[in-house]
Amino acid sequence: MFVHHCSACDRRQLIFPSQITGAATQDGESGLAFTCWCGSEQIWLLERKVSAAHVAAA
Repeated sequence: MFVHHCSACDRRQLIFPSQITGAATQDGESGLAFTCWCGSEQIWLLERKVSAAHVAAA
């Protein structure tokens, strides 16, 4: 579960796994596609965490 602010209904909603419809990308960022409680298709972008060790190895 996660909380998302819907751009269609302008509400902050708790999103359940059953609402997830798949993976998606937006502006080169990975995320989860889901259907809001209002019926609008939305994307929740995943935060990319990069450690200092990973950057030094690259």
